[in-house]
Amino acid sequence: MSFKTIKLSLPLSPEEILDLHYKDKVLLSGTLYTARDQAHKRLCKILQVGEQLPFDLAQTAIFYCGPSPAAAGKICGGIGPTTSSRMDPFTPTLLHAGLKVMIGKGDRAPATVDAIRAANAIYLIAIGGISAVLSRCIVSCETFLWPELGAEAVYKMQLKDFPCYVGI
Repeated sequence: MSFKTIKLSLPLSPEEILDLHYKDKVLLSGTLYTARDQAHKRLCKILQVGEQLPFDLAQTAIFYCGPSPAAAGKICGGIGPTTSSRMDPFTPTLLHAGLKVMIGKGDRAPATVDAIRAANAIYLIAIGGISAVLSRCIVSCETFLWPELGAEAVYKMQLKDFPCYVGI
């Protein structure tokens, strides 16, 4: 099997997700939201009380990232991925609510891998340690929810050809 580089735009269709294979390189464009540990807790709390999230999980992706402050004249600071396994306790709830695309780094727990596969979702891996390079793929970045959380707030980002790899 040869691995390919594919340009995709969010939201991804079920067919696009199913056509991807482990290790394929994806150049991702479109709108996504960042969310780390504290934001995941709050998102799941909203769902647990039966309320709607302020964005449609099925129409976007969640990037496990907290951007650093932007330097003068820059759209955002560094945007390196954070360790995905910290989001594993929240992933089944978000998958059940429609999440189809996650971006982070590192391994996922076996139960999380099973949940991602069962939901016909995808886990993309972004390369850690190159946050300044990755930030060049950001077209816009704005604080979307919970600014009091700082880097743990939810940011809305517009991407252009953001490089990542299919992990699950």
